[in-house]
Amino acid sequence: MARKKVIDLDTYNALDAYSIGLHEYYKSLRRAGFAVDICLALISDRDSYPDWLLPDLPNRIEQLPYDDDED
Repeated sequence: MARKKVIDLDTYNALDAYSIGLHEYYKSLRRAGFAVDICLALISDRDSYPDWLLPDLPNRIEQLPYDDDED
């Protein structure tokens, strides 16, 4: 009897989670009957992703106040 590999979810970083999400999206498209080229086109178009599929990336650019040029 084969032993199952235990996956520790705490060791994944944001890139790992993103890659896993893309892979699962591709596999689900293939299971749904999409051709490989259509799957790759959908994966390359970020607007086609469901909102819940990929983790949110933090906004690393701080919102700096806009200073008008006062004369």
